[in-house]
Amino acid sequence: MTIGPVQLIVLGFKSPDFHGEIIAELERLKETDTVRVIDALAVFKDADGEVEAMHLSNLSTDEAIELGSKVGALIGLGFEGEQGLEAGATAGAEAAADGISVFSEDDAWDVLGEIPNDSAAALLLIEHHWAVPLRDAVFRAGGFRIGDGFISPLDLIGIGLVTATEAAELHGLETASASI
Repeated sequence: MTIGPVQLIVLGFKSPDFHGEIIAELERLKETDTVRVIDALAVFKDADGEVEAMHLSNLSTDEAIELGSKVGALIGLGFEGEQGLEAGATAGAEAAADGISVFSEDDAWDVLGEIPNDSAAALLLIEHHWAVPLRDAVFRAGGFRIGDGFISPLDLIGIGLVTATEAAELHGLETASASI
């Protein structure tokens, strides 16, 4: 298993109305080998301030063990060289056998402090599997990533990719609930 670039995305939901659509889309992206969810934490706070948290990952057990083994090997190699590599791989595989859980309950409580009642937040740790061949081609050409980020639709008007009306609509979709 080759690991693609990994990104953390934090989303907010004001008066959330979930119907399984987001999970279904993440599953579709996994089936097409585009994106995999390494770990996700969804935190919902109802109108009375009652909290519910849920973990999600769409890695199979074998994928979780393999990823845990690789991460553990890298950590072991960093701390104890070649000897630590094998021990770290074994420990990482064992730790991931029940699934990868990057986000802890403490992370859930940190998110809670930021969201008001009757809202939700989601932390998604995703792997961009589609980017593996591109990243590898860049590396083979002697290149490396200097930076990255999402571009606001409003910034796309000046280069002609969208009209002002389209940009306003897209910007509204991306920031409609930003006042959480």
